[in-house]
Amino acid sequence: MENSLTENMRVNFNRIFEAQKNNHLAVKLGSVDARKTKLKKLKTAIKEKENEIFEALKKDLRKPVFESAVFEVFFIYAEIDFAIRNLYSWTRPQRVSSNLLNLMTKSRIRYEPKGVCLIIAPWNYPFQLLISPLVSAIAAGNCCILKPSELAPATSSVLSNLIKETFSENEIAVIEGNVSISTGLLTLPFNHIFFTGSTPIGKIVMEAASKHLSSVTLELGGKSPAIIDEGADLKTAADKISWGSFANAGQTCIAPDYVFVHENQQEKFIELLKSSIEKKYFKNDHLNKEDYGKIISDSHFKRISILLEEAISKGAKIKIGGAFEESERTIYPTVITNVSFDSLIMKEEIFGPVLPILTYKNITEVIEYINVNDKPLALYVFSNNNSNVEHILKQTSSGGACINDVMIHISNPHLSFGGINTSGIGGSHGFHGFKAFSHERSVMYQSQLVDFGKLIYPPYGGKEFILKWIRKLM
Repeated sequence: MENSLTENMRVNFNRIFEAQKNNHLAVKLGSVDARKTKLKKLKTAIKEKENEIFEALKKDLRKPVFESAVFEVFFIYAEIDFAIRNLYSWTRPQRVSSNLLNLMTKSRIRYEPKGVCLIIAPWNYPFQLLISPLVSAIAAGNCCILKPSELAPATSSVLSNLIKETFSENEIAVIEGNVSISTGLLTLPFNHIFFTGSTPIGKIVMEAASKHLSSVTLELGGKSPAIIDEGADLKTAADKISWGSFANAGQTCIAPDYVFVHENQQEKFIELLKSSIEKKYFKNDHLNKEDYGKIISDSHFKRISILLEEAISKGAKIKIGGAFEESERTIYPTVITNVSFDSLIMKEEIFGPVLPILTYKNITEVIEYINVNDKPLALYVFSNNNSNVEHILKQTSSGGACINDVMIHISNPHLSFGGINTSGIGGSHGFHGFKAFSHERSVMYQSQLVDFGKLIYPPYGGKEFILKWIRKLM
């Protein structure tokens, strides 16, 4: 029965893919106003289902309504509004200059939709990370198949109904299901694949895309460090890091994964961190679960438990938290020190509410450690010294960076969001998301009055003066 169901699903998504393939030219030829109308319809549909979305996110991840609103839904409203305001300028052919070798020509770059796209979303921000790239895909004029995460089934169901009620499936469709569905979808020759998730799965997506030479945007993750220099405001750093590390129970791809603090300031920083954690997440000495999420699944809960146990077996010390409630998949905000660099917790992205604190004597040690490991998705520097900030930025590499704060760089639609190498390929949000789903088509218009190009046609006898002229231009 299961194999039959899987085969039925395969027939279904093949049918939808073919329908979108047959329809994508009509969508491409639609006006900018038509795209803006679709974006407005999407926003209206989300507003109508706001409460359902909040309830689904609470069921899947125990997300507080406020957190769901800010991180998931209102974030999307801002994305939609930004795209609507700027769509005319984004879609307008861009003028580029000509050089002396092509005098009298006109050159333009046209942003054209790629065609039929696949968007695969993760479970940690299951609404935002599916709809955000969809906004860019619609703005660019594409058809899309959306694959929400099966690990967030309540949100997946709301998303499926929302899209089904708002768009025709020959333009935008949601296909729910497990990993086998994602695997099946990846066999199809999509024009572009946008994947958000882990680095290992990103490699699988890229390999599948290579079979059809599909372009990809990979929003991955990695171990994003936070660096606190000696002159930084420790209280501010503790307040920012306690938020970024434990929001969504640490299940955020750009959460600070570990912190480097000067050895003379470690105890003071941990004291401030403890105070900040208690203020944010505790009420009457008890964890306030109304403001604190849960781990997505039993397997993820177990994985984080194993990471912590293995670190402790190698000498790590729990300084804050460390409590686990398996029945509710709750891990208290946990801070550890004395962490061995060869612990699994320092090799894998933690993706949970456990924060290692590392110490240094000289900032050079920190830079060397970051540079011998994979390039992170984000890098955070707390410093009041511009020279120190510039030194760290110049000496390291990361997808993005934020100074004296964490995670908020994702909120600026003028900034490209994305990784580098193992932390991702390509950018998203705003114009950068529009570009991800667009082909930059170069077009040159030859003058009908004067065509200097004919000067390089054969026969070549007697044209030595042309070579001399070209040589002078080089």
